[in-house]
Amino acid sequence: MQLPDDLRDQLKNPLGNLISDNDPNKENIIKKISAESVIITVGDRTTENMLQLGLKPQIQIIDGLEKRNQRTVPVDDTINTNLSCRNPPGEITEESIQVIQKAFSSESPVRITVDGEEDLLVIPACIFAPENSVVMYGQPNEGLVIVTITPEIREKVQKILDVMN
Repeated sequence: MQLPDDLRDQLKNPLGNLISDNDPNKENIIKKISAESVIITVGDRTTENMLQLGLKPQIQIIDGLEKRNQRTVPVDDTINTNLSCRNPPGEITEESIQVIQKAFSSESPVRITVDGEEDLLVIPACIFAPENSVVMYGQPNEGLVIVTITPEIREKVQKILDVMN
C-alpha cells in the first residue's frame, strides 16, 4: 500500500500528544503513562530513549536507521521474541501488518526489525494495539508523540489505511 501525497501532509500532524524535545517535564510525563499501559515504540531513537528511562516497551518496531542514516540498534537484553518484515519507505506492506498482528500474541517484549522503513507502521500498530495501549513515535525535529489507543484513534488510522488501499 502506497502513501498518497495528499495523506503525507495529514500525517505530519501528530496522532496524539506531542511532547517537545525541550519540555523539562518530558520524563515525568512519559513515566506516568507507561506504568499503566501496554507500551509500543516505533522508531530506533524512541525505543532507545524509553529503554534509557528504564521503561520496557512490550513491542518495539525499529529499522536501524535514523533520518535515513544507519545507526546502532538499541540494546535490550530482555527481548523474548524477534520478528522481522520488509517494508519499503512510503508503504505499509501486508507482511508488516501480519507481523505486527502476530507481535501482539507473542511473548513480550517483542522486537520487530524492519528491512526498509518503520515510520508508517505507527498506523497498523495503532489499529492492532489493545485498548489503553500507548504507541510512541518520534515527530522529526519536534519531539515525541504519545498516542493513547481509543476507539476514535483506531477509527482515524483505519480511515488512513483505507485510503492507502
